[in-house]
Amino acid sequence: MPTAFGSLRRLLLTPSLRDVTFERRGFPVTATDATRRLEAVPQSVVCGFEWGIDAQDQWEVERRLDLVEPEMRGFAYEGATMAFTILDAMGPRRGDRTRRLLLGPGRPHIFLAYIGIGFAMARLPRQLWKKAVPDLTGSPYHPTMSWLAVDGFGFDRAYFDTRRWVDRQERPAPYAWEGSPGYFPRAVDQGIGRALWFIHGAVATEVAVAVGRFASGRRADLWSGVGLAAAFAGGCDPAGLAQVRRLSAEHHADLAQGAVFALKARHYSGCVPAHTAAAAEAFAGLSVERAVALADDCAVDPGTKGEVPSYELWRRGVRHHFAAPAGVSRSAS
Repeated sequence: MPTAFGSLRRLLLTPSLRDVTFERRGFPVTATDATRRLEAVPQSVVCGFEWGIDAQDQWEVERRLDLVEPEMRGFAYEGATMAFTILDAMGPRRGDRTRRLLLGPGRPHIFLAYIGIGFAMARLPRQLWKKAVPDLTGSPYHPTMSWLAVDGFGFDRAYFDTRRWVDRQERPAPYAWEGSPGYFPRAVDQGIGRALWFIHGAVATEVAVAVGRFASGRRADLWSGVGLAAAFAGGCDPAGLAQVRRLSAEHHADLAQGAVFALKARHYSGCVPAHTAAAAEAFAGLSVERAVALADDCAVDPGTKGEVPSYELWRRGVRHHFAAPAGVSRSAS
């Protein structure tokens, strides 16, 4: 049973399922079976958040999340992680709930869980962000992939404050995430790119036009976000995926890099839907196994320190594979 305080928090912080629909958000989307399936993604996040903010113990949250179909379960974990992050950041014990979730049942969904942390950041004052990411020592992707939290923050802002972040194309003030304030806006743009896939209902031409409205220097990261969203969440058929690939033009390597990261995340979770495999083939010309192998081959030691975040070094390695001249291997390049 939910607590009275938990229910109050839920009412104050959580949008309703109807509030995250494309119609309620005012997105220019024609309702189809595909877009309704795409709408189920933010609705799954909302369900996970409600369960997390109301729960009396982790077992109850885990049991509810296990009832979600495998293809959508990671999104529900996003929501639960968002809830636990808010509770931890506002409470006396830094990261306790979130750490136990992500080193336990949430481990297979660690990539999406970081995004859930970013959703929480969008609702927390910046002075609490230092409490958002728990110590996840033991996870092979920490802290490298914690940049997905910044990506999640960007997605949230574009989805819920579209006029400011998409129409007016505002940029956030730098923040020293992992000691790299200059990279912070780039990671936000990757999340905005993911949001554009949803805002335009996975319609290739509309997504491409939306990306093209941004300054040229931002488009590479936006296309990377598009590739990740299209591969992970789906939303269009093979012909549509082929059109996205053509429209990405000079940013094909960025699109493919996003898709490869989506493949890695899906594979790690143990559920690779048909639309994810189709996107790997359309955007990257790779099978699921080869895409995962490429991601693993380009992975960077989490302890790597330098001016460029290890996360970006990982992304750069994957991009380089697709940017290499025909007939020249990535390693030779």
